[in-house]
Amino acid sequence: MDNGLQVAIEGQFYSPDVPEGRVVSQMPPPGSRVRRGWRVRLAQSLGPQRVVIPDVTGQSPRAAELNVRQRGLELGTIAQVSLPDMPTQQIVAQSPPANAQGVQSPKVSVLMAADPQPTEYVMPNFVGRPLAEAVSKIEGAGFKVQRVYTEQEVNPLPTPKDTPPATTIVIRQNPAPGYKVTVATPVEMEVNR
Repeated sequence: MDNGLQVAIEGQFYSPDVPEGRVVSQMPPPGSRVRRGWRVRLAQSLGPQRVVIPDVTGQSPRAAELNVRQRGLELGTIAQVSLPDMPTQQIVAQSPPANAQGVQSPKVSVLMAADPQPTEYVMPNFVGRPLAEAVSKIEGAGFKVQRVYTEQEVNPLPTPKDTPPATTIVIRQNPAPGYKVTVATPVEMEVNR
């Protein structure tokens, strides 16, 4: 610009009141005092909405993108949510909704069903407790103790199902207390004997 300011068009929006190609808004606002070389951010009008917002629910993200682009729109944000009874990689909601009128932005954002995430739990502290008690609680909660060993041994002790002596105490555990675990997380116990 001849006044020493930089101009950047940072968005385009539908406007029933502002003709296509004109400025809808700017930042900083008109009349503000700024330094030479300051960047003025503009939002440009696309004119009144001329397209119908398609219904993309039930489609894959790729199909939704093609459907939206065919109408001169853009695919906006793709958010994901874990839904147990929905097919994954399928659009379950959209914004703006199908056939919406008076839409301000040429973007259609979607919510997609994602693979269900395994439930995470916080690993409790079993250090200092008898091994039999720790194994009972872990396996009672649906987890599996994969390995029990002593500091000196390379080979694991007999499986935790074999009843260890009552004096066998857990001195270290993996995962450590406080870590997030799922039922698929292998649990290891180091004991004192």
